[in-house]
Amino acid sequence: MISYQKFRIYIDKFFHVIVYLFSFIALIPFLSIIWTLLKKGLIHVNPNFYTQTSPSATEAILANLSGEIIPGGILNGICGSLYILLITIILTVPLGFFIGVYIHENRKQKFSIFIQYISAIFYGMPSIIIGITVYVFIVKSFHSFSAWAGSVALSVLMLPMIIRATDETLKSLPTYLKESGLALGASYTSVILRVIIPTAKGNLLTGLLISVSRILGVTAPLIVTTLGCSMVNWDITKPTSSITLLIWNFSNNPCMADMVWSTSLFLFIFIIVLNIIAKHIAWKWKITLPHE
Repeated sequence: MISYQKFRIYIDKFFHVIVYLFSFIALIPFLSIIWTLLKKGLIHVNPNFYTQTSPSATEAILANLSGEIIPGGILNGICGSLYILLITIILTVPLGFFIGVYIHENRKQKFSIFIQYISAIFYGMPSIIIGITVYVFIVKSFHSFSAWAGSVALSVLMLPMIIRATDETLKSLPTYLKESGLALGASYTSVILRVIIPTAKGNLLTGLLISVSRILGVTAPLIVTTLGCSMVNWDITKPTSSITLLIWNFSNNPCMADMVWSTSLFLFIFIIVLNIIAKHIAWKWKITLPHE
């Protein structure tokens, strides 16, 4: 007869096998997506893919008829995405940080509660709704699609993420940091800028990178705000392209459907690299403070 202790060991091993089995089953769709991206996406990957702008429909048709690789690349999408992202960060990060600090320091005030409520609403709002709103107030007002309009739409999406990341980071810090600084005679602003921020810089930067990786895959608001452009455009008041817009445009043209995979592979790798950097920063700059 099996003893109770051996029975527990057998049960423990059985559930270990079950956990590993279901973990492997859960990884199958993810591995299948990666395999498909690599198999179909590497076909068009070459130096020209990153240094030339997107091809025209005529060039794609001629390439398909002759059995050649579609010429051109996604340079306009890469430059447009980085340009829009830079404007979005400039608009969002300072504002989101100060709002996060205000919420943390005045959590029980009515205005702070109101801001938290509004932030939560925008955090869960569909991106297309934000895009249409920006279209009505900015695109129609200036009578032009533009990189500026796309940046505003992405800023509205990114702002709640920065606010939440800042608030959660400040929550993780011990209260004696601020109290010690104030007790030594430093001003409140000096304590925030010279003590709190340097201590939490790793978590704050990690939250920023994760927020950036999330908005990089957004397409709907850019369709109705930036429209897209076949050339590299640095004019903030003119239409521009992005990687996600190129994926959408390629998917709507049967002649360029093959380029969807290569562009998606680039976006996938870029986001994965951002997340790896965020994890590395979180590990390297991990907050290690003595307990109160």
